[in-house]
Amino acid sequence: MNTTEDRAIRVVSVGHAVFAATMVALGIFGLIQGNFTPTWTGVPKSVPMREVLAYLCAFLSLATGIGLLWQRAAVVASRVLLIYLLVWLLAFRVANIFRAPTALDTWWVLGDTMVMTAGAWVLYAWFADDRDGRFSFATGDRGLRIARLLYGLALIPFGVAHFINLKDTAPLVPDWLSWHVAWAYFTGGAFIAAGAAVLIGVCARLAAVLSAVQLGLFTLLVWAPVVAAGPNAFQWSEFLDSWALTAGAWLVADSYRDMPWLAVGKR
Repeated sequence: MNTTEDRAIRVVSVGHAVFAATMVALGIFGLIQGNFTPTWTGVPKSVPMREVLAYLCAFLSLATGIGLLWQRAAVVASRVLLIYLLVWLLAFRVANIFRAPTALDTWWVLGDTMVMTAGAWVLYAWFADDRDGRFSFATGDRGLRIARLLYGLALIPFGVAHFINLKDTAPLVPDWLSWHVAWAYFTGGAFIAAGAAVLIGVCARLAAVLSAVQLGLFTLLVWAPVVAAGPNAFQWSEFLDSWALTAGAWLVADSYRDMPWLAVGKR
């Protein structure tokens, strides 16, 4: 392969482009804000050099987002992002289960990071293939299966949160839609059903696509109008979180593109 081709921008799917652009946006927002963006929250205030870690997360988001689009850097960028997300998942998400096992936020942010990790894993599985030496177990079809497993598991706490936190979920339904509580129940049940379908391999592609569409609709119908009206810092954070989740979900849905929509027993 010649030098021009090595340096060419490489986009393998729309989901890939959106996910990479999202990481770039999170990086820029984090550097401007000087704080943790939604993907990187959950660091206890007692952690040494916490502010430095926030800037490191922002820089890593920006650098890997750019790298994901660059032919020569795509494998390294996806590997670095995947490893960093896995470390974050274990250090600040799974560990939080032992600190606050009954808190709703514990499970919501766990699912949040799992979706982003699944998206990064899909890219690594695509770019590295089965030739990446010591990490070959995480590439190719095996890597995709792990990514989809993480995604399916992540959807379930999202759905449960809708039922447990109904008083905060129902008011988010746009005013022009009737039956706010019914919509909250429906979307919560849809997340749980989609997660189960992905995990057991029944209509997994359809479930992944519909769950990505649902997350996208939350971003478009719930948070986009809030941002347009002039949001506060919390609302900006929620918009970015919803956008990032949509990007991760879209990428996982893209990973099923060669699978029949109604396939059974295919994970």
